[in-house]
Amino acid sequence: MGPSDEELYRRIRKGDREALAALYERREPALYRYALQLTGNRATAEESTHEAFLQLIQPGARFDALRGSLEAYLYGAVRNLARAAYRVQGVGIVGERAAEGDIVATLIEEETTRALNVAVRNLPLGYREAVVLCDLEERSYEDAARLVGCPVGTIRSRLFRARRLLAMKLRPYGMSPERIARRER
Repeated sequence: MGPSDEELYRRIRKGDREALAALYERREPALYRYALQLTGNRATAEESTHEAFLQLIQPGARFDALRGSLEAYLYGAVRNLARAAYRVQGVGIVGERAAEGDIVATLIEEETTRALNVAVRNLPLGYREAVVLCDLEERSYEDAARLVGCPVGTIRSRLFRARRLLAMKLRPYGMSPERIARRER
């Protein structure tokens, strides 16, 4: 598997560019998807992800291994940057998936996907994070709780409430909470 994130971080602090490249290659894809699901905007997601790594290499970087994992630190940094951009820019979701085959099926799929993206985007942040991490990124409750920095029970309750809210908003599209949880898998 290679060196741990924390070992790569120690090497980064000593000026090792290869360690930074390795950490970036390992963590950037998931962080970008997370930011994209939180904001719905590719440019904002990309900027938030890159900025989190830039913060990590700054002389006054605030990562402290005694307070948590480097992965959790990066998720927190991306979350804060994406949240700030979301508030300032009011970024929106763009439906990007296209099904093959029947044009009517494609249109229905795109409309449903857009509705789901808008509904997720309009959830309160805590609920949105739970849905993104557990349902879209397929993280365990324990993993999501560690990344967000809250108890597992909080993630479970946020996810339960988020799914109920999504089901109410998406009822016209025939989507149940169970179908929502499987939608992006």
